[in-house]
Amino acid sequence: MKKLFFVSAAIIMMAGCGTAKKAAVLPEYDFPALNQGGKTAIVAHRGFWKSEEGGMSENSIASLSAAINNGFWGSECDIYLTSDDDIIINHDNRIDGLKIVSHTYDELSSHLLPNGEKRPSLDGYLARASKCAGNTVLVVEFKGLGDEERENLMVARTFDALKAHGMFDPSKVAFISFGYNICKTVARLAPGFVNQYLNGDIAPDKLAAEGINGIDYEQGVFHLHPEWVELAHRLGMSVNVWTVNNPREIDYMIGLGVDAITTNVPLLVREHLGGKEFRK
Repeated sequence: MKKLFFVSAAIIMMAGCGTAKKAAVLPEYDFPALNQGGKTAIVAHRGFWKSEEGGMSENSIASLSAAINNGFWGSECDIYLTSDDDIIINHDNRIDGLKIVSHTYDELSSHLLPNGEKRPSLDGYLARASKCAGNTVLVVEFKGLGDEERENLMVARTFDALKAHGMFDPSKVAFISFGYNICKTVARLAPGFVNQYLNGDIAPDKLAAEGINGIDYEQGVFHLHPEWVELAHRLGMSVNVWTVNNPREIDYMIGLGVDAITTNVPLLVREHLGGKEFRK
């Protein structure tokens, strides 16, 4: 992704009691630009799992392969650090009642996915992703661990694994997290990568001041704060929205001008986007 310097004299007109307040001057940031030409990308939520090809199994290698084979811009996955410092791909913080952070990878991976797959380690997942590296961006969600030291270790081990598989490249991977500490850590260690905060409780300018270069907020947040899309773009930040499955919501988010839509129904989003879909 090419970098782009954004003008510092951007003006925001804030309405109050029917009169415009004094113009605000936004600072200048050097954030990675998406360069999508106004088009919207599709991110398959936990892979394209709601399909026969994806085996109806979230965060499976089959769902990742299905996302790649269908040419979606991105495929999202969720990662946790296990008690033995391995990284497992899973959304919830427990697997069949076992708390991930309190068990080893071997203890957890024996609990198979619905399609019969062994729950993948990050290495196993990257082995598949790297075969088509660059065709579909791997959107990695760092899950919160409730321990900043452990979270920082998870980030470091993830970066090491990406490097080992030749995928530590802004054109091949992006990062998202609900964890503010995690996003700040990524901003410090990998400022050239898309790094989006998920929680929806912080305005874009506050995140930008910390070096966090994107937002990925739940759709309801953008109904409350539609102006955050324009503000983020003025700051040079990328904007994603999750998890959008309803046709009306899909059209609303397209009209709002988000850069990417995370969805469980990527083919439906593709149908609504038509020629406005951004593909690699």
